Amino acid sequence: MSKKKDDCMEEQPGWYNGQFLDEVGFCCDFICRHPMVCVGGKFFSKEGRIHDENGIKKQIYEMLRPFLKVGLAKKCSNLLEMLRMEAYKDNLPVHEDRLHVANGTLFVKGEFTEHKEFCRNRLPVKYNPDAPQPVTWLHFLSELLDDEDILTLQEYLGYCLIPTTRGQTMMLLKGNGGEGKSRIGVVMQAMLGANLKNGSIAKVERSPFARADLEHELVMVDDDMKMEALKSTHHLKSLITAEMPMDLERKGEQSYQGEMYVRFLAFSNGDLESLYDHSDGFYRRQLILSVKKKSLDREDDPFLADKLVSEIEGIFLWCLEGLRRLIANNYRFSESSRTKDNREQARCDADNVLLFLRSEGYIRLKADSTITSADLYAIYCIWCNDNTYKPLAARTVSMTLKKHADEFGLEHDNHITNSLGKQVNGFWGIESLISPGFCN
Repeated sequence: MSKKKDDCMEEQPGWYNGQFLDEVGFCCDFICRHPMVCVGGKFFSKEGRIHDENGIKKQIYEMLRPFLKVGLAKKCSNLLEMLRMEAYKDNLPVHEDRLHVANGTLFVKGEFTEHKEFCRNRLPVKYNPDAPQPVTWLHFLSELLDDEDILTLQEYLGYCLIPTTRGQTMMLLKGNGGEGKSRIGVVMQAMLGANLKNGSIAKVERSPFARADLEHELVMVDDDMKMEALKSTHHLKSLITAEMPMDLERKGEQSYQGEMYVRFLAFSNGDLESLYDHSDGFYRRQLILSVKKKSLDREDDPFLADKLVSEIEGIFLWCLEGLRRLIANNYRFSESSRTKDNREQARCDADNVLLFLRSEGYIRLKADSTITSADLYAIYCIWCNDNTYKPLAARTVSMTLKKHADEFGLEHDNHITNSLGKQVNGFWGIESLISPGFCN
């Protein structure tokens, strides 16, 4: 019995004298055993950000358990806060010239060392310069995308490996569904691990706390992007082009400044739309790739994702090649004419007012003619119905016309006489070719 009791005894540490706990001594011992730093209230080790703080509490508990029997839960919480102060570091550099991989540090230019340093993001994939070519992955991409667009995807996935927003763009892959494009997200999850977050682009705009959830993340994947138009695009555009610390807010906490470098990868059956923002700034931030239609005789492989993940070391080298090409091109992505057309078509579909102004059979640009805003909007709605476009709000149409007034020779006037003899808002320079009441 005595022997069993002795076997269970722990050697008394220097931070506990049998009655009192030296909290500073405990924290120093803990950090010696589990090296970490605390930046902005978050813990980081040489393996990257520590996402599970309950895991740290568990380690504290295991160290205290042999010596303290009362009030352990509260003591663990207090010591966790003490650790934040003991491990405090003003900043942790964000390096764009290296990738922190599972087995060391890989510099973009090619040098590799097994040495590990404290970092914000460490990838779970190993660097293996002799990894075999990812044959299944390349075949999968050949069935999904045209060759030119594969180059663009390669550069973008490589871009997602380092913490930077210098590319100033997001990527959207769109198709009719069932093509397998979401498998790319599965591969990126395996390559990036906890540095990738699955989420919703709509939520990024809608929720005041969504941006803080993306702090320290390399990529956010929207696996099934909603087709509803965004009511605003400010947050999304700011994150895509972030170059300075941003104001972030967590529920129940004071807002703070955070350094953001998250990139966005979305899969969808259509374009990313905005209710009110039809500016060049919104669309030029998008790389839109069209996936090939699914072949009617193609048999889906339920184990495809597993096969792709098994090639992750080779896929990593493939992405690294794309990153180096992108950097050599000063962060300008290779774009096929198809990709450029996709962006222009998305812009035209969203801002269909300009298409309407260039249409024939509905209105005519004529310098000495006038039309009321109400009549013009009614004709615009007829045109949208005839051409299967979704009509924009009347105010949006009016603002677009004012914005492009010089381009089309228009002039806004709030003294246009309507059919009832009233003075209303309207435009000089447009003649109606059909009756606004035609749709009735």
